[in-house]
Amino acid sequence: MLRWAAARGWLLARAQPSAECAWRAFSTPAAPAAAAATGAHAAIPRPAPTLSRRVRQLMREYRQLSKARLSALVVATSGAGYVGASGAAVDWPGLGWTVAGTALCAASANALNQVYEVATDRLMRRTAARPLPSGRMGRGHALAFAAATGLAGVGLLAAKTNGLTAGLGAGNIVLYAGVYTPLKVVSVANTWVGAAVGAVPPLMGWAAASGGLDVGAAILALGLYFWQLPHFMAIAWLSRADYAAGGHRMLSLLDPTGKRVAACALRNCFYLFPLGILAAWLGVTSPYFAYESAFVTAGMTLCAAKFTSSPTTANARLLLRASLLHLPIFMGAFLLHRQPNTSQDRPGLLWDQATRLGLARARTEGEGVASTAWAGSTAPRASLFGWRMDEEGVAPPVSLMVAPRIGGLPSLRCPSVALAQGTGSEDRAGDDKEKLR
Repeated sequence: MLRWAAARGWLLARAQPSAECAWRAFSTPAAPAAAAATGAHAAIPRPAPTLSRRVRQLMREYRQLSKARLSALVVATSGAGYVGASGAAVDWPGLGWTVAGTALCAASANALNQVYEVATDRLMRRTAARPLPSGRMGRGHALAFAAATGLAGVGLLAAKTNGLTAGLGAGNIVLYAGVYTPLKVVSVANTWVGAAVGAVPPLMGWAAASGGLDVGAAILALGLYFWQLPHFMAIAWLSRADYAAGGHRMLSLLDPTGKRVAACALRNCFYLFPLGILAAWLGVTSPYFAYESAFVTAGMTLCAAKFTSSPTTANARLLLRASLLHLPIFMGAFLLHRQPNTSQDRPGLLWDQATRLGLARARTEGEGVASTAWAGSTAPRASLFGWRMDEEGVAPPVSLMVAPRIGGLPSLRCPSVALAQGTGSEDRAGDDKEKLR
């Protein structure tokens, strides 16, 4: 047996080199052929990209540089402001020029933001693939794009709308790129400054359509401002690790429990509730907007309350989705129920609106040149609910009754109006006594 095993081992040892040689003989001719084929394939020159392909690639880079999605939101809110401030018919060419100029201003501000944040963008997962941090575009190229779009946007607004709109556009570029962007690595206040930046586009649209600003523009701007804070707080909580990597100062990084972040979101949801009532009370919209605004705001407030009770990733994502649903419904309802802006006497309109808010006294005859100029004010919005000043210069209380089935909100009476009525009645009583004497 031992001899047989030794003989078997000797035969296998002799056969292995032969098999190895056979395998090498079989495989060796194919290897040079494969290498030759690979070399021949690598030697084939690739065709140069066509002009159309280069243009498409450049447009993709510009789209990322201008943050196309964010710019689209800016354009939409600017368009909402334009339509909201329009008369019975919307000037569609004017709307087109306004949104085009706003889009160019937004592209310029976003490009300047990325030029400034190249170093921090490289550190963040969601921004590392942008044109500048990835090296696909140089800073000089991006600066030229920002300058061209900024000058074109402001120039277009100045030529096709008015100086106020162009000034708001230029000021917002400075506020976004010159204040908000550097503040992101300095203070948590950057979130509130960013919200102010987002509130300017509806003012631009309003000014472009009406030539000025009034409480209708303020309601839209405040709606954008208060909406952005729950929206931003949800994003800040979901992306807190990314913001920490980029060195940004966010409230979510100073609040490990999430209680302060959630409380800020909830608080600003509550601030949205009076806007619908105020818009209806001042005649900017019909009373239906007060109900619809309250309904959609209540939905987002419930999501914010859930986030407050349990600051988890799931609840933050729920609040983010609710905010994305809230804004288009709020804006759409505002435009659906808007009242045509047909007033030609803007000082008179502003004075009447300030009077109803208790910020000014009622206008009377014989108060000087300014009051004489305002005495003929029609202020159409002031008369939509029977709020035209009566003979005593006092606006009656307003009840937001919209339909028998819906019911009405309580009578809205400004304290200063009630005080003015009381003072007026006392004066009239004193005059009657003097006459009797």
